[in-house]
Amino acid sequence: MIFISNTISLNDSDVEISAIRAQGAGGQNVNKVSSAIHLRFDIHASSLSDVNKQRLLDSKDSRITKEGVLIIKAQQFRTQERNKIDAFERLQSFINKATYVNKTRRPTKPSRNAKRKRVDQKTQRGKTKVLRGKVDF
Repeated sequence: MIFISNTISLNDSDVEISAIRAQGAGGQNVNKVSSAIHLRFDIHASSLSDVNKQRLLDSKDSRITKEGVLIIKAQQFRTQERNKIDAFERLQSFINKATYVNKTRRPTKPSRNAKRKRVDQKTQRGKTKVLRGKVDF
C-alpha cells in the first residue's frame, strides 16, 4: 500500500517499477549498473476514484502519455534505492498537486465603520485641498 495523503492511497500493483541504466557522466560504473528507476503509473487502471483520475488526466503534464500512463524517470542519485524513493516522492507530489481543490472564494463587503472612515478621510482630504487655493484679500 502506497500512502499519498490522508484520504488517498494506491495499491502496490498500480505502480510498475523497473531499473534501467542511467544517462550522463559516471565513468565505467554507469555502463554496467542499473541505478536509474523507471516508474510507470497507469491512471486508468489505478485504484483512485474517477474524479481523481480525471483530474490527473486533465493536468497538462508532458510525462503523461496518450494512453494515460504517467512515466517518471529518476536518475539523480547514485544508488537504486535512493532513486526509487525519489520516484515515489515525485509521484506523491504529482498526485497531491493534481487532486488539491482550492477553497471557494466568498466575496466580502466592507463594514459600515470602514465605509464611514473612508468618507471621513475623503472629506478631510477635500478640506485640506480647499485651503491650498488662492487667498482673497
